Amino acid sequence: MKVTSKSFIAGEMIPSRFAFARAAKVEHVELAGNVSPHLAWSEIPEGTKSFAVTCIDPDVPTVGDDVNKEGREVPHDLPRCDFVHWLMVDVPASCRELAEGACGKGVIAGGKKDPPGPAGSRQGLNDYTAWFADTEGMKGDYLGYDGPAPPWNDQRMHHYVFTVHALDIERTPVEGAFGLADLKSAIEGHVLASASISGRYTQNPKLL
Repeated sequence: MKVTSKSFIAGEMIPSRFAFARAAKVEHVELAGNVSPHLAWSEIPEGTKSFAVTCIDPDVPTVGDDVNKEGREVPHDLPRCDFVHWLMVDVPASCRELAEGACGKGVIAGGKKDPPGPAGSRQGLNDYTAWFADTEGMKGDYLGYDGPAPPWNDQRMHHYVFTVHALDIERTPVEGAFGLADLKSAIEGHVLASASISGRYTQNPKLL
């Protein structure tokens, strides 16, 4: 399989219109376009009955003590973990492309309740659900695509990995507001092929 995008060049910076937030002169950051990027995939294996799409940032700090704190920086060598930005299942086998904005535009306080997508597709929880859990005015279930917003004081450039999985099942056995662990368990043994494309993003002016 092969995944491509017209929204960003593989390995290069993701434009801010696809991000949840962008660097700003006042208060460091501001909300951005949060437009879901264009993705296309080809060289599909025989027997494919549906696709699953994910976007994961593997560069998120495991300790948040320094995150977005004045006069402090998140060390480059701090251990990192995954942050889920997008989970989508039951993308029809006939689908080969997602247009820009086809799966969401703009930041919705409290999260998108019914994010758009290909007919029949379903979308899971992203990790802004946990990030905003204690923030009045923003807490809620964040379904579908919500783009990059790494700490503005992180010494490390963040990478965003968009992956398309070709599955041998028409419907992925997950229900309700499913998460990444649910998805991984559900597609185990059903993945015919996978392919990814990644881009970079930062809100740290020292890295721009």
